Amino acid sequence: MSSSPPAVPAAVSVHPSAIVDPLAVLGEGVAIGPFTVVGPHVRIGAGTRVGPHCVIEGRTTIGRDNRIFQFNSIGAVPQDKKYAGEPTELVIGDRNTIREFCTFNLGVPGAGGLTTVGDDNWIMAYTHIAHDCHVGNRTTLANNTTLAGHVHLGDWVTVGGLTGIHQFVKIGAHAMVGFASAVTQDVPPFMLADGNPLAVRGLNLVGLRRRGFSPERIAAVKRMHRLLYRQGLTLEKAREGIAALASEVPEAAADVALLERFLSESERGIAR
Repeated sequence: MSSSPPAVPAAVSVHPSAIVDPLAVLGEGVAIGPFTVVGPHVRIGAGTRVGPHCVIEGRTTIGRDNRIFQFNSIGAVPQDKKYAGEPTELVIGDRNTIREFCTFNLGVPGAGGLTTVGDDNWIMAYTHIAHDCHVGNRTTLANNTTLAGHVHLGDWVTVGGLTGIHQFVKIGAHAMVGFASAVTQDVPPFMLADGNPLAVRGLNLVGLRRRGFSPERIAAVKRMHRLLYRQGLTLEKAREGIAALASEVPEAAADVALLERFLSESERGIAR
């Protein structure tokens, strides 16, 4: 009985007009489009496709099966006057969609020197991710989302178009920020916020239901929202009530812990 022939690795495809430095590392099946430039310190994982007229430079690592559309600037030096050419990094995960005219910058040494984008993110046109930002997994960033330096986005965050996020702001997991908002304070997990000045308007109920949150978990999140925003409590008193929910609703213990940790780590204060 004859055995099957060994699998043939998918070939790398580089358009003749592209410029790829010989030191760049391209995984199996990577495709580089016309007039794209790839620098010497770049590593691109298997199956990632890069469209035409992109520049990927700096110490940039890109994971597997990403789709990077045309006209993107990935791994450029940070827009920070203190940066002096230090070997900082940008790391992008797997299966991200990065649409046209996005700019992702390297980190700066004083803040860890690392900008990260996780997995399965949907990043729309003209998004800017500045130095030392950390974007989680499965986020959706609509057109013209602008992240200043040191911004942290949790998993499943959704940001509406034309929204600016101030440096050092954190947006918690499962939160949603509406269209054309000015985000100057932290947005806790699960919340729905928008406006200028920013305010929390309610819960991201649609998002939680789409992600399979049980009725018990959603009810617990609603109680946490009321404690923070509807009962006139100080932040300290609200946190005491939130902590008590972990034993009252065991199914939501992880959700309670997520919000408690976010509140304890908030440095700019939460939007209220």
